[in-house]
Amino acid sequence: MEELFRLSARQAVTLLKNGQVSPQELVRAAAERIEATDDKINALPTLCLERALERAVDLQRVGPEDRPPWHLHGLPIAIKDLQNVAGMRTTFGSPIFADHVPTVSDLDVQTLEANGAMIIAKSNTPEFGSGGNTFNEVFGATLNPWDTDKSAGGSSGGSAAALAAGQVWLASGTDLGGSLRIPASFCSVLGLRPTPGRVAFGPEVTPWQTLSVVGPMARNVGDLALMLDAQVGRHPRDPLSLARPESLFLHAVDEPTVPRRVAFSPDLGLAPVEGEVRAICARAARRFEELGVAVNDACPNLDGSHEIFSTLRAALYVAAYAPLLARHRHLLKPEVIGNIEQGLSLSAPEIAEAEKARGGLYQNTVDFFDTYDLLLCPAVVTAPFDVNLRYLTEVDGVPLDSYFNWLALTYAVSLTSCPALSLPIGFTESGLPVGLQMVGPPRGEAALLSAAALLEQIVGSQVLTPMDPGNPPEIAGQGS
Repeated sequence: MEELFRLSARQAVTLLKNGQVSPQELVRAAAERIEATDDKINALPTLCLERALERAVDLQRVGPEDRPPWHLHGLPIAIKDLQNVAGMRTTFGSPIFADHVPTVSDLDVQTLEANGAMIIAKSNTPEFGSGGNTFNEVFGATLNPWDTDKSAGGSSGGSAAALAAGQVWLASGTDLGGSLRIPASFCSVLGLRPTPGRVAFGPEVTPWQTLSVVGPMARNVGDLALMLDAQVGRHPRDPLSLARPESLFLHAVDEPTVPRRVAFSPDLGLAPVEGEVRAICARAARRFEELGVAVNDACPNLDGSHEIFSTLRAALYVAAYAPLLARHRHLLKPEVIGNIEQGLSLSAPEIAEAEKARGGLYQNTVDFFDTYDLLLCPAVVTAPFDVNLRYLTEVDGVPLDSYFNWLALTYAVSLTSCPALSLPIGFTESGLPVGLQMVGPPRGEAALLSAAALLEQIVGSQVLTPMDPGNPPEIAGQGS
């Protein structure tokens, strides 16, 4: 029992499918690991073990032979606290919803449970997912397992930290400006931002928006594909939702195709990047050359991303949270208030210009992928920083204009709607994780996962997790 947490998600699902381990045994193994580690990192503040055990009994009434190939067979997972789970406390990281218990689950949660996931916990998030450092007034801060004085990133920081510590085998996250990729980079796990519509999302008050998505988090590329296979598919309440692909994403991982031309950019032309992070990512990108792949210095023209993202994000905040500002201003954190007020001050022409400019970024990106199969860059401009900092005000001596400008390398990619993931590729001299952002062509999740699987085999960092929080293995300076 005490070693089950070390299994990969794929190994655990195989044991479940073959009847060699039961969902109840995995729930108990996860509970033991959470009890042993969560006081050090505060990743999973809300548990629902009894709910999971009850659902495990229901699941076992259907034999494995009657389940689809993407079924998880009772694997315990964590769900980010921005996502509603019926009958389970869901706070969105906000004091306004500290006692909120929804009666209906979000679409993506419904899909995962229908496909055999056992939800055992909610993972910590900043208020309404706002910001790249996971802290809130309900549960406090989530700490980085590699260095518990450091940030786990955000806004899916609880999910990333829980995975790194072996508390669960898979976890969900959401991503507007990098909230899957940033904590994955900080915690040496993986987070995939899929194409909008790939995973049914909502139900939303703005169901046509394409900035915020739900995606999988895992400890290796195969597990990431496993969870994505269990998440995808159409839902009538999400008008953007896409049909399930004919082939499993796991097939792309198990039978990877080498990309022909790869591009690397140290900064996408948008932001300062710490020198050590820049060097580690450049070395990792060049390792594609070991497969005979040309790696060129190039990136699409993403000029204007800061202004576009700031405007469209603020407008989205008005739609989602403006009513809360009127009723609960005193309970909202200042960054959320600022986002809403910025949105309220926008004019129709300003929003229209931002939408038009975003269209230009997309066309630039499509042109870019006519030449290249893959774009690589750092996932984050820095290694994990002091958890007591709300956000970074400067990087590499360069001051930043807003509390989210240090997320530029991920939110610029969000604007393109291309699938993107963060892959662990090394550590700084002080032992802090660094992730490489890998971006695929439009709707190209299969090609992206295939390339990530190849690079993961070369780099080999997937063997380092799960690890014991505050007691990492000897990895300092192992930049790829």
